[in-house]
Amino acid sequence: GQMVDGERVRFDFSHGGPVTLAEIEAIEAEVNAVIRQNQSARTEEMAPDEAIAAGAVALFGEKYGESVRVLTLGEALEGEGAYSVELCGGTHVDRTGDIALFKIVSEGGVAAGVRRIEGLTGEAARRWLVGQAAVARSLSEQFRTPVSEVLARVEALEAQRRKLEKELAEARRQLAMGGGGAAASGPEEVGGVQLLARVMDGVGGKDLRPIAEEFKKQVPDGVIALIGTADGKAAVTVAVTGPAAQRVSAVDLAKAAVLALGGQGAGGRPDFAQGGAPDAERAEDGLAAVRALLAG
Repeated sequence: GQMVDGERVRFDFSHGGPVTLAEIEAIEAEVNAVIRQNQSARTEEMAPDEAIAAGAVALFGEKYGESVRVLTLGEALEGEGAYSVELCGGTHVDRTGDIALFKIVSEGGVAAGVRRIEGLTGEAARRWLVGQAAVARSLSEQFRTPVSEVLARVEALEAQRRKLEKELAEARRQLAMGGGGAAASGPEEVGGVQLLARVMDGVGGKDLRPIAEEFKKQVPDGVIALIGTADGKAAVTVAVTGPAAQRVSAVDLAKAAVLALGGQGAGGRPDFAQGGAPDAERAEDGLAAVRALLAG
């Protein structure tokens, strides 16, 4: 490990992927067990090759002189020997117990196959844990539930949120299907093809597909062009049904609509395509582009 400051330590090591929570907990338990041994730190000077042969861990890429300082800390938790033997020139505690406490606070990748964990020791670790406890107490007070039940309460609220989002999406679909005024009218004929073209305010891209599937019942041979607008952005969905699929491509129609909306293009199959654009204000321009392409 490398000391970042007096109470923060950093470890870089080879690992196939992210360090799991279980692995982090195991590391913390092991290190704190050695801390509680309260063994004296031992140092001695020797040649680098001799130290490494004796099991000392050298820092990758570090250059050492003719003599190195070998630091030994703690006793092995299993078997005989020391827990940690490293080449290190820094100043260290006299006993492992002086470290008091070790807590890992971050984990991430720094290079291919190399992970980094950072931990806190002593008073800094205690303050970090106190801060985490304060968050739990704040949530407990906000939810008016014991700290031990906060997680269950959050999970229940998250499940409720997902349920409400699903209900809201369904309500928006039903409203869009019903439409109003001209929007509720049937398909029009453009270039000899039946076209049902609608702008659907407040409907996101993921909700357009099921609406298009419903509209297929009304247009068994033709084109369904839908533009949903939400959060200032536009989403385009085009479906081609029946024999019309031999005459026109959903991808071409969707691309034309997206380009008219200021987007980059669309993708999909000849009978179904989707795309997105940044400007919801130009939704009608997108439908106009579809009509123009069909009209030839």
